[in-house]
Amino acid sequence: MKKSLIALASGAFALGAAEFVMMGILPQTARDMRVTIPQAGHFISSYAIGVCVGTLILVFGRKARPKYLIASFMILIAVGNGLSALAGSAPMLLLARFIAGLPHGAFFGTSAYIARSTADKGREAQAVSITITGQTLANMLGVPAGTFMAENLSWRLAFTILALWGAATIILVIRWVPDIPPVPDRGIKGQFHFLRRRGPWVVLAAVFVGNAGIFCWWSYISPWLTHVGGWDLGRVSLLMMLAGFGMVVGGLAGGALCDRWKHAGTAALGQLLASLGLLLVFFLPGSRAVTAILTFLIAFSLFFVSTPQQVLMVEVGEGGGELIAGAATQVAFNFGNAVGSTLGGMALNASGMDYHYPALAGTPLALAAFALLVFYSWRCETDTDALNRLHPINL
Repeated sequence: MKKSLIALASGAFALGAAEFVMMGILPQTARDMRVTIPQAGHFISSYAIGVCVGTLILVFGRKARPKYLIASFMILIAVGNGLSALAGSAPMLLLARFIAGLPHGAFFGTSAYIARSTADKGREAQAVSITITGQTLANMLGVPAGTFMAENLSWRLAFTILALWGAATIILVIRWVPDIPPVPDRGIKGQFHFLRRRGPWVVLAAVFVGNAGIFCWWSYISPWLTHVGGWDLGRVSLLMMLAGFGMVVGGLAGGALCDRWKHAGTAALGQLLASLGLLLVFFLPGSRAVTAILTFLIAFSLFFVSTPQQVLMVEVGEGGGELIAGAATQVAFNFGNAVGSTLGGMALNASGMDYHYPALAGTPLALAAFALLVFYSWRCETDTDALNRLHPINL
């Protein structure tokens, strides 16, 4: 594996853990900040809003070399998580989470461009999936570790470690990431030229509604596991590790298939699995076995779609808009997270805190994402070389 991909994956680990750890420590954070569980969902939303706003970094930093953009993003993640660890009130934590989210979309847009530009021919999607694996490993290892810290020590320790991780990653980026030239400068308007076509809007809509649907339920996975699955709070960290394993497997599987088949078709397959998983969450009675299986399934599908959607957007942005297009995927992803956590909280309140109903609220959105990706594959991928790339997998 190229060292540059390891450095980028390390940054993705810090960002992924910062984004998802809140789901595992939500009860403890809500208690210390003196807010309800649905109100604590805003700590998730504030990070997602930061992701959306932070994309402007790329608009004004378009002439910077990608390597140094990545380093600056890691400075922001270190500062944002450090402030999260020190937050003494809910408003302070909301602000800190917003700052921590600022570099997220810009980082993944830039890292996808670097990974794709330096990858061996025919392995571009797999190179992108390796960088994203850092985010999935964060869910497999970082989030359970953060949950364990929250249960036994302090949730603040999790954010402290993430701040230090971000600072250490700066060194890896400076040493290992190649100093490739900036994307072609087409001016501010030129960066958004790709949005004049229909295809990118279809993909972004699919990313948005798909993640909104999943995060209706995922935002409240920790209390769902305890109230519906009957898991002890002390075992939630193990279930978060299972979810992270599902994300790792899903991300790598999606990247491998993406290099061999239609990108949107690959994403549509993963979105269909997510829709089925959400339906099962609502209809199946709670038990430890059922909740564990569904946690793995939906986590697998969540990141199975990630690489093909990221690659699709980097491709449509070629000619100066690569970074913005890649970042736009993360903006849609996190905007969907923010809306999803809010809708999930509304479903909880409307149902009298029945943790089955956030999944029901999210199912139509997940199905809408599946339909959009099928439409894109049908209308926009008919002239690709997808069938020619369908070669055997070397075991």
